[in-house]
Amino acid sequence: METTAPTLGTGPLLLIAAAAIAVLLFLVIKVRLHAFVSLTLVSLLVALATRIPLTDIVPTMLDGFGGTLASVAMLVGLGVMIGRMLEVTGGAAVLAQALIRLFGEKRAPLALGVASLLFGFPIFFDAGLIVMLPIVFSVARRLGGSVLLYALPTAGAFAVMHAFVPPHPGPVTASDQLGAHMGVTLLVGAVLAIPTWYIGSYLYALYAGRRFELPVPDDFTSEGELRYERPPHVATVLGILLLPMLLIFCNTGISTLATAGIVSEEPAWVQAMLLIGQTPIALLITAIVAMFALGSGRYPRDRVEQIVNGALGPVCSIILITGAGGMFGGVLRSSGIGEALASSLESTGLPVIVAAFVIATALRVAQGSATVALTTASALVAPAVAASPGLSTIDLSLIVIAIACGSTVLSHVNDSGFWLVGRFLGMDVATTLRTWTVMETLIGGVGFVLALVLSLLL
Repeated sequence: METTAPTLGTGPLLLIAAAAIAVLLFLVIKVRLHAFVSLTLVSLLVALATRIPLTDIVPTMLDGFGGTLASVAMLVGLGVMIGRMLEVTGGAAVLAQALIRLFGEKRAPLALGVASLLFGFPIFFDAGLIVMLPIVFSVARRLGGSVLLYALPTAGAFAVMHAFVPPHPGPVTASDQLGAHMGVTLLVGAVLAIPTWYIGSYLYALYAGRRFELPVPDDFTSEGELRYERPPHVATVLGILLLPMLLIFCNTGISTLATAGIVSEEPAWVQAMLLIGQTPIALLITAIVAMFALGSGRYPRDRVEQIVNGALGPVCSIILITGAGGMFGGVLRSSGIGEALASSLESTGLPVIVAAFVIATALRVAQGSATVALTTASALVAPAVAASPGLSTIDLSLIVIAIACGSTVLSHVNDSGFWLVGRFLGMDVATTLRTWTVMETLIGGVGFVLALVLSLLL
């Protein structure tokens, strides 16, 4: 959809943008209107207020919505299928126990965190946490000490992977909005996730475990452990987790070699490697491998179909919200608000990566949902990114990480994750604020600093 020539000046357009965000926050926070409906309604109101021709309003909205879903829905859907197969078959328990044996019981918090980092690649935060907590509780009972010592590295690992690494909807949506290469974003996000987790989650958990003595709460599974029939071998679990990364590296690595003139893009084998290394194809291959490798000998084909089909229902809301965020972004671009915001950010002198973090943080604190904060911030920042000359592929991916970091910090009472963690760990509101909120803020802050430093050095 082509951009409509704006009929309003920069001042009125910026006022409309501010009013749109205010209305969106009011609908989500006060009216409790679903974020998907709120974003769709605000997109319509912005289109009307900015005088987009009536005949172009619906096509503009659908173009933004469909364009976002074209990339987001497939990646998220395939990712949750892989995660669900690993979850149901006991892959998380197998991986955690293997790493505890490898690291030793004294380093059990580190082992649980590393297991969650690996398992957090394909599975969403809440599902991963629920699967891992029985293992965490079992280890905490056996070894003693505050449950925070073992639970925070686990929860922090899932939070980092959920925010930084495709195929999770946040980085996928931001990459699509900003035009960042999905494979590069995955590699950059994975590289930054490790030190961010170690500093913001693991080291903080060592402090919090000594500072807050919390007993292991009553478990929500029988006898405190999950038991699986014929769980997969740890090598199988690792192979499935690493397969998409290796395939995507084929695309990124060969593209780099081709750009440098070391290899030619014409041979068929080069084209084949570039194809299978594209993120949707890599995840498709991994999902098929997971279904056969994990399902064979354990479940009949119809049961495997039920498992992967059941994984899609819970992510429907997230996919629709991200699509509505793309719709909002499309309206902003078509109305001219995007260009007005871009010029305003440029006049402030703030680097785009800093502005992206600040905007995402403000939206996160105001309404709580990381998904809404990320999709809205991406839509607002995209015109400024497009208007900024000289941004490399890595720069775009680092801006994606900055937005993800802003949407992570300061989790508090308006965030569902705040209540999820507090409830499962048996913490009151004050203790959750002093532990979970602090850790989330450290994760977002450390991740942003790392991304900012890299953007200055590269």
